[in-house]
Amino acid sequence: MSLDSHLIRFEELLPGGWNFSHILKRGTALRLTDLEGGANVSALFYNAANVHERYNMSDTLKAQFISRISLGTVCYSDMGRVLVSVIGDSCGWHDTISGVSNAATNLRKYGERNYQEARNGYYRNGYDSLLAELAKYGMGKRDMTATVNFFTRIAADDEGNLAYVDNNSSAGSHVDLQAEMDTLVILCSCPHPMDPKAEYAPGPVKLTIWDSGITPENNPCRGFCPQNERGFINTGRYHL
Repeated sequence: MSLDSHLIRFEELLPGGWNFSHILKRGTALRLTDLEGGANVSALFYNAANVHERYNMSDTLKAQFISRISLGTVCYSDMGRVLVSVIGDSCGWHDTISGVSNAATNLRKYGERNYQEARNGYYRNGYDSLLAELAKYGMGKRDMTATVNFFTRIAADDEGNLAYVDNNSSAGSHVDLQAEMDTLVILCSCPHPMDPKAEYAPGPVKLTIWDSGITPENNPCRGFCPQNERGFINTGRYHL
C-alpha cells in the first residue's frame, strides 16, 4: 500500500548497521521499508511517559498464541497494555525469539574492523547499537529487553533447533506499526546474528512516520484474539 504524501510527517533513510530512536505519538504509525531485500531491523519499545513499562516478549506471544509478529498482532507491555499494533505488513513474518548480534558474534563471523581504522565503516553490532541509543534517554544494560527483529524469519523444527530462513523479505517489503500510546521506539539495522552471509553487508531501511487515522475502536488488531480486546481496553483506560 502506497501512502498519500499528505499523510507523511517524516521520512528518513536508516543505513545498514545504524541506529535510530523516536517517540512515536499515539495514533501515528511508523512504516519500515526494506529497500533492497534481506534487511534486519531490531526494535525495542517503551512507554514514553514511563520507560519502566516496556515491551514484554513472553506476554506478547502467549496472549496471542503466536511465535512471530505479523499483520493483526500487537506488541504488549509488561503492564498488559498495547504499545504498538501491526496495521500493515507485506512481509508476513518477523522474528521475536533470537535476539541481536554482539561484539563476540561479530568477531567470530566477520573479523575485526573497528572505528579507529574504518571510521563509520566499522562493524557495528546490534547489542551495542541499541545500548548507544538507549543512553540518549538515560537508560542502559538493565533496560535491555527482548527485541523484535523485523524482516527476519527464524524457523524451529520438532526438536527445537532454530534456522535462519533466506529470502523472507524482498525489496520493497514493509511493515506498519501504529502507536497505541506514546511509544519510545529504539531501532538498529545491524545484521541478524543467525544470518549466514559471511560478509558484513546490512541493508538500508526507509523510515516513514505517517498519520494512520485508525482509532482503537476500529483497529483490526483488536479482533485478532480475545486477549487483544482486553489489551485495547486496558490501554484505553490508561488514557482516561
